[in-house]
Amino acid sequence: MKTVQPIRDLEKIAAMKQVLMNQHYRNYFLFVLGINTGLRISDLLTLRVGDVRDTSHIIINEQKTGKLKRFKINSELQHHISDFTISKDAAEYLFKSRRGNDRIHRVQAWKILNAAAGEVGLNEIGTHTLRKTFGYHFYQKYKDVAVLQQIFNHSSPAVTMRYIGINQDIMDEAVDGFSL
Repeated sequence: MKTVQPIRDLEKIAAMKQVLMNQHYRNYFLFVLGINTGLRISDLLTLRVGDVRDTSHIIINEQKTGKLKRFKINSELQHHISDFTISKDAAEYLFKSRRGNDRIHRVQAWKILNAAAGEVGLNEIGTHTLRKTFGYHFYQKYKDVAVLQQIFNHSSPAVTMRYIGINQDIMDEAVDGFSL
């Protein structure tokens, strides 16, 4: 089974944004919302316009855990939401399929992300990459695994560190500097 990784390089994140924007604004917005909230793809894809427009928090019942999740929408993300939803009905899916009124599904989201990743030279990418990228960069900025553990609703800091790829970075660095 392939383990997906966070996107560690900010230039690669910018490149992904550009490729996705060139594909379709919806694809770009899916990426931006995912890497800025850390929500699971299953939760992102079920959002409706009214869940995110003109509000300070995204409030959902997590699909995986059934638990209530309340996530602050920062000001930059509010601008993205406003731009993306400006002419949309509150009841429609945020990530609507181009065919009909249904939402895109996990497989389609995976195809979108993988195609863009291929164009920018990334591998080990999947739908969890968005969530892991959020976590990785949140940790790099604040070094607060306890808050990140709460955001992700993980059972321990060790689970969170492994999930966001920090343990892998530590092992890679240690082995890089080791030689007999």
